[in-house]
Amino acid sequence: MEDDYISVNRDLWNKRAKYHFGSSIYHADEFISNKTYITIKETELSFLGNIKDKCILHRQCHFGLDTLSLARLGAKKAIGIDLSNIAIDKASQLAEQTNLNHVAQFICCNIYQIRNYLKINDNNDLFDIVFTSYGTTRWFLDLNKWAQIIEDYLKPDSSFIIVDFHPMVWTFDNQEEHLLTYSYFNCGPIIEYTKGTYTDPSAPIEQKSIRWNHSLSDIIMALIEHHLKINLFKEFDSLPLNYFNNLCQLSDHQQYQFKQYQRKLPLVYAIKAIKNK
Repeated sequence: MEDDYISVNRDLWNKRAKYHFGSSIYHADEFISNKTYITIKETELSFLGNIKDKCILHRQCHFGLDTLSLARLGAKKAIGIDLSNIAIDKASQLAEQTNLNHVAQFICCNIYQIRNYLKINDNNDLFDIVFTSYGTTRWFLDLNKWAQIIEDYLKPDSSFIIVDFHPMVWTFDNQEEHLLTYSYFNCGPIIEYTKGTYTDPSAPIEQKSIRWNHSLSDIIMALIEHHLKINLFKEFDSLPLNYFNNLCQLSDHQQYQFKQYQRKLPLVYAIKAIKNK
């Protein structure tokens, strides 16, 4: 099962990466042309804090803009991991174009196989921060293995930070004006056949995807069971990305909500967890 769903989802993200790179949602051109531009949003920045001289492992980095933003913010080392070989090729090209390849490195692999690509010989190989954001746990069958890798790659007393779409969001069908369709709880794989992509619904992409809905309690307990103490937890009623159908932009800043559920639903959550010594 694991190899099957990973292969399916790699094909999906390889197709998406080709269209996402030039999208206005990601601003890759501005990132290349403006040496001070970063793509990490305010919420992530508030949880990350001062990252100067930190070593950071960025999981599910797509084509690396946030990883490279970490380098621009002063990280000593930023390593991005992603399943899509096309996305990782783009990330490596961006690192060279922006002269950040002395700080940022990229690895293409299934995260469950990271130990084959990123060796840990002693504590010097561990990270100050493991970071992931927006569209993360839903692509993993096994949260136990997901959390074990976080524990394995963190230094003692260091931080795991996740900022992600709230699991409640994934109970709606994005193709049907957000009718409540899926269970909030993990009831097995959700197999979909999607057209287009969130950056361009008209893109000529038709692809199968396999994902899981994991509740917040499942996510939090997986972290706790792997010696990660929840230090900070917040929920937000808006999104920083125009990611879904039927969103409206708030007038005061670059945030979005569902038109019919304004101020009624949690749309994003953020967790900072500390690895016990």
